[in-house]
Amino acid sequence: MKSLFLLCALLLPFSSWADSKSVTSSTAATIRKTLSDMPIKYISPTPLAGIYELQVGDQIFYSDKTGRFLINGHLFNTQTKQDLTAMRLAELSKIDWSVLPLDKAVVSGPKNGLKMAVFTDPDCPYCKRLEEQLANIDGLRIYTFLYPLTQLHPNAYAKSESIWCEKDQHQAMVDVMTKGKVLPKATCKTPIADIQTLAVKLGVQGTPTIFAGDGRKFGGLPLSQLKTWLQQGK
Repeated sequence: MKSLFLLCALLLPFSSWADSKSVTSSTAATIRKTLSDMPIKYISPTPLAGIYELQVGDQIFYSDKTGRFLINGHLFNTQTKQDLTAMRLAELSKIDWSVLPLDKAVVSGPKNGLKMAVFTDPDCPYCKRLEEQLANIDGLRIYTFLYPLTQLHPNAYAKSESIWCEKDQHQAMVDVMTKGKVLPKATCKTPIADIQTLAVKLGVQGTPTIFAGDGRKFGGLPLSQLKTWLQQGK
């Protein structure tokens, strides 16, 4: 349990608290006092009487009103067959699409296609696989943000800059990621550092990370359902 608290403490800096109005201040204070090692950002009630949702970073935990009993897992509604925890996590990971600097993205697909944003690393194996699969899905307007994870892939930053400086950025990206093409060294100013900063602010911790045009984050579904998932946000 101590290691769990330590992990949580690393996830989120302490900030001002603004809990649900449905949670009394005394209950919130008691939970926080008992779980003082957890940087709880938000406390709200759940449909289960006496159980409260605790938002800690990008994770959700559950507790009784004393904080003595802590639940790390998913809460389901068996009547509606809904994973309530997954629904809340999706809500918490949603971004404001308008903050994305689309002029700093590699753009592909029809202008009237379903909008999606992808944070990708040209040396990421999963990103390469995604790029191959996206080529087989039509009707998508894709904004790809080059986000090299330099600690894992030290050459990815230079590759990202080279891609950006090519006349046909999308084709250059495809060639690098799916064919292993080596591009000339970048000779222009690039937004790669800005994208790295943006990714951190948005909580993008890995690649590939996909967002729909309405800000939802893609996860937990096979890629074959991507288009249907994007259509749900229209």
